[in-house]
Amino acid sequence: MGQGRGWEGAVLKLMRAKDFEFTVTGGEDVTADYRRLTFTDGGMLATTGVHPTMWVRLWFDNAGRPHQRAYTLVDPDPQTGAFALEFALHEGCASDWARAAKPGDTIEATVQGTGFEHPDPAPSHVCVVGDPASLPAVNSLLGALGDAPATVWFEGSLDGLPCLADPARHEVREVPRRDGGAALVERVRAELPELLASGPDPYVWIACDTATTRALGAFVRKELGVPKQRVHALGYWRAS
Repeated sequence: MGQGRGWEGAVLKLMRAKDFEFTVTGGEDVTADYRRLTFTDGGMLATTGVHPTMWVRLWFDNAGRPHQRAYTLVDPDPQTGAFALEFALHEGCASDWARAAKPGDTIEATVQGTGFEHPDPAPSHVCVVGDPASLPAVNSLLGALGDAPATVWFEGSLDGLPCLADPARHEVREVPRRDGGAALVERVRAELPELLASGPDPYVWIACDTATTRALGAFVRKELGVPKQRVHALGYWRAS
């Protein structure tokens, strides 16, 4: 299907990744820098099923070379094969494609590596660190973990963005992005220890740029001693 994908595509193929073609059915500019597109799945959801924070890799053309980015499914419906993806817009071929996408456009997608395990025991408190790129996954996570109270450090502003936060259970702490994520790291390092001590079974979920995620993941595991099965840390993008 489609053009060659270089070493990334070859590795995914060897790992038995599944390819599908998505078709755009609609689009909405949520804000000037955040766009939601709706799709039909080309039979994907009937094949793979659905789980919380489920993501797919989309393949874009980058000046004749393949480029892949991962996106979390929003409101997937296996019965109709419909779902949405949300794009935090910036410079780059993925954002350019999302800005211009119109009903009938198609794009290839790969499903490989996605998964979710409910924390056991259930969290007494969920501590989340995210940003616009991981917002769909944050919302999916909070929905999957039910009644657990949560504190969310969000890098950037949530003005106009879709957020699941329930004021009765979820506290959102917005942190401006400064110094390549250093402000967020400093804030979480200062505030997280007290929250972790407030209950018996906390769960920490971190998904920001790669460097920030690596720094905070190491802090939580090594300095705070949180067991690895109670920490999820995955870099969602790489700062240029």
